[in-house]
Amino acid sequence: MIHAGELQRLPLFEPLTDAQLERVRNASRERSCIAGESLFAQGDEAGSFFMVRQGAIKLFLLSREGDEKVVEVIQAGQLFAEAVMFMEQRRYPVNASALTDTELVIFDHDTFLSLLSETPDLALKMLGSLSRRIHGLLSHIDELTLHNATYRLVAYLLSQSGGEAGEIRLNLPKQIIASRLSMKPETLSRILARLRAQALVEVSGDTLLLRDKSGLRRLLGQGD
Repeated sequence: MIHAGELQRLPLFEPLTDAQLERVRNASRERSCIAGESLFAQGDEAGSFFMVRQGAIKLFLLSREGDEKVVEVIQAGQLFAEAVMFMEQRRYPVNASALTDTELVIFDHDTFLSLLSETPDLALKMLGSLSRRIHGLLSHIDELTLHNATYRLVAYLLSQSGGEAGEIRLNLPKQIIASRLSMKPETLSRILARLRAQALVEVSGDTLLLRDKSGLRRLLGQGD
């Protein structure tokens, strides 16, 4: 069973008292998924939200032709599907499957809703969390609709590098990154090759070094 300390590290649970944390903990359960295993499908009835304890979960949509569009990749320490409990019809709006062998903690919607009615601070915290998620998704939609593939990939690489560190470990398969950025894997490979030829990046297996972050920012029109 998950420890109370792990729950307290999640911003969503910070306002809870020790007694309330214990209620959440007692109502939670754990599940292991092997790589590729489906967690839920779009349209399934939803009674729970989740935390990735270890591994990664892919949220995605399928076109009528069966093509997959990755909406988001949820990694260790992140929650997902918490907003579904406020929908008029509680059904998952996307598909979810494990990218790697994954350990999950599953939280019950009804238990959490009862806590919301008792703890106004928790309701405000959840609104803030959902607002940040919506802002992030809107920014992602903006990038997909207004910018070309090179811009999207460069923006992604800079966002993954953090601070001034220039080394990135590509923990996700390139086809998943490509789908998340709405491009084909071969397009991603071509752009990386072009950035490498321009001495902006260096690729070695799953490690990517941003050799010239100023030059990459100039591609986004940001300068220094």
